[in-house]
Amino acid sequence: MTARLGLFITLEGGEGAGKSTAAQGLKAMLEAEGLPVLLTREPGGTAGAEAIRALLLGEVPLTPLAQTMLHFAARADHVERVIRPALDEGRVVICDRFYDSTMAYQASGLGVPVESITALIHLIGLHPDITFLLDLPEEISRARVASRAAATDRYEAMDSGFFTRVTHGFRGIAAAEPGRFVQIDAAAAPEQVVEQMRAAIRARAGR
Repeated sequence: MTARLGLFITLEGGEGAGKSTAAQGLKAMLEAEGLPVLLTREPGGTAGAEAIRALLLGEVPLTPLAQTMLHFAARADHVERVIRPALDEGRVVICDRFYDSTMAYQASGLGVPVESITALIHLIGLHPDITFLLDLPEEISRARVASRAAATDRYEAMDSGFFTRVTHGFRGIAAAEPGRFVQIDAAAAPEQVVEQMRAAIRARAGR
């Protein structure tokens, strides 16, 4: 496999952490510096993956293992058709969620065996260069979700115990991979969140 040229950045965190807003802000900042940036999301990013997203976030009952398999089906298409080609072109790819979310939600939150998800991660064969964990106290997360006008999806409707497990899951993953993860205070103002991320990228790139 040829070495990729671009930089793969992922944003992770629980519900209401502001990942989408932060991703948009980081994209704008990097583009203003002249860098070619692709912003995408998971599940989604391709026509097939977006169709799977609608199923995953909908009301059709799905077992935790079925959810896991669907997330990776969408991810496989996304990586092959969008992410890897953009990296091969030398672009910065910013992805709102990637496989760490599956580990936190389906393994920590819903009890899918970690080794099953790990095997699927190896099968995908692509790892982020930098992952930002937008960390938020659970009470702020729940308040933000409750304030949304839109209907809740499958995961937003889960109970508080689920969100506690997801939060601990993300923190455990980050602690196990300090070389990849950068923890961000997601309770800060949006512009401060973006500045925290840009500073971390500069520090790692030496610029």
